[in-house]
Amino acid sequence: MDATMASETASKEADHRDEAEAAAPPRRSLGPLRMVYRAALAYPGRVATAIAALIVTALATLAIPAGFRLIIDRGFGEGGNPSDIARWFEYLLMIIVVLAVGTAVRFYTVSWLGERVVADIRLAVQRNLLGLAPSFFEENSPKEISSRMTADTAVVEQVVGTTVSVALRNAIMAVGGVIYLFALAPQLTLGLVIAIPCVVLPLSWFGRRLRNVSRTSQDRVADIGAMTTEVLAALKVVQAFNQERREQERFSGAVERTFTTAKRRIVIRSVMTGMVMMLIFGSITLLMWRGAIGVAEGSITGGTIAAFVVTGGLVAGAFGSLTEVYGDLVRGAGAASRLAELLEADSTITPPARPQALPVPPRGQIAFERVTFRYPSRPEIAALADFSLKVEPGETVAIVGPSGAGKSTLFQLAERFYDPQAGTVKMDGVPLVSADPAEIRSRIALVPQEGVLFAASARDNLRYGNWNASDAQIWEAAQAANADRFLRELPEGLDTFLGEDGARLSGGQRQRMAIARALLRDAPILLLDEATSALDAESERLVQDALERLMEARTTLVIAHRLATVRKASRIIVLDQGRIVEQGTHADLSAGSGLYARLASLQFDDPRVMPFE
Repeated sequence: MDATMASETASKEADHRDEAEAAAPPRRSLGPLRMVYRAALAYPGRVATAIAALIVTALATLAIPAGFRLIIDRGFGEGGNPSDIARWFEYLLMIIVVLAVGTAVRFYTVSWLGERVVADIRLAVQRNLLGLAPSFFEENSPKEISSRMTADTAVVEQVVGTTVSVALRNAIMAVGGVIYLFALAPQLTLGLVIAIPCVVLPLSWFGRRLRNVSRTSQDRVADIGAMTTEVLAALKVVQAFNQERREQERFSGAVERTFTTAKRRIVIRSVMTGMVMMLIFGSITLLMWRGAIGVAEGSITGGTIAAFVVTGGLVAGAFGSLTEVYGDLVRGAGAASRLAELLEADSTITPPARPQALPVPPRGQIAFERVTFRYPSRPEIAALADFSLKVEPGETVAIVGPSGAGKSTLFQLAERFYDPQAGTVKMDGVPLVSADPAEIRSRIALVPQEGVLFAASARDNLRYGNWNASDAQIWEAAQAANADRFLRELPEGLDTFLGEDGARLSGGQRQRMAIARALLRDAPILLLDEATSALDAESERLVQDALERLMEARTTLVIAHRLATVRKASRIIVLDQGRIVEQGTHADLSAGSGLYARLASLQFDDPRVMPFE
């Protein structure tokens, strides 16, 4: 039942997306490829070489029918000299050598351009993504974005490395072939030219429809990639709850929606190709018929009609191939438009034109002045409402409260991942909106509730807090975080690859790695989001002692679920629904009759209870 409902919901969402795309204002079919053109033009020498090779190979191909004409008319025809046959075949062989060399140069150059352009686009998109505010990823799934970076760039690579080359070559051959045909038989060629609009108009109409369906098809493929990543990342949970069948059904629904969209694209492209091919070759056949009559009447030579037939076939093939190529270009335009959306996305958090410098040396003061903040994805709920708090340099302030009270929001605003809708957040007296976000974050060390590790070595994960840290500094921080023992036991020590998300470590070990990384940061402000939550009792005590020594000279904000970890805090702030309902020391608040006292009594009576989760 759940799987059916999930499938129906996903199907409805897909239908709504199709309706939105259909209602969107029409755009030029190949317009999004401008981004690709600009990326390729960054290598003018390669582009010039590719174009030159294309022209040479196209003209060499068109020269082959001329060679046949000479062989037939001057070698075998009436008045021809059989001894010249060898010379004309040598001419043909020379053309073939030129064609082979030009084709090799063309293939290498356009393939190099395809790989290079895709690499540059990936770099540019990733660079822009890294600068976007977290609010962007509330509305755009990182899993879907990763699919765009793989599937869509593969389509763009095909367009640059193959499709554009084929399109230009066939365009040159079509135009050059028509010119040569006019030189051979103007009247016959005139009929061919008249038939061209009969091909172009259907191509244009089908192309617009094909582009919309191609874009939707790419979205469906991205959905599959996102779903695969999500399920495999949570495979243990899926298997633990015996939900393999449900996930398979949900995935099957996504695959079938992708196949349905692909069928629409295939039908349109098949009809377009069949119709255009029929028009092209039908016109060529009629013209050949007329040419055969001319040969019979003696108004056209055998060599001329042979050259006309071969060239006409090349021209027909070129126009027919252009219909196929146009479909690929349209598909590439759909992929390029999706990548362009990521490349052109603007961050809501940007440094001001003239950033105000933070005081040096840093003091470590943080102040929230009448701050009201709503997350973009939840505008109806105020995460913080008219909130004011000043944390003095060197002070340790613990933030407690029920889930959704606004504790983590304070950290998000302190690092300027978001800007409040009202009020001001200041660091050392400077409003964060007036300072450079990079400078703000350089003065903060964060330990999240769940240790986040990268698919890299232990050394690289640790020195993420300070990339220039020496091994001696890394071991010192690891020892302070009680991580040195298990690090020394790893197969290759600090050079050991930890796997995706630190899969080779336990939860407690990952958390101690995150604490050591924050220690290496050596920043004046510490943000600890229940930093010891994943540790066993012994490790928690050792790490807590290290953190207490570290916090002596630093401003520290601690989000705590276990009240035992905040007894020594300078102040305890109790949040509820984005407002401060109580504040004071542990002793003062415990002696009162407020929310903290009730929850503290409950938790200390049963240490396993964590009411602030």
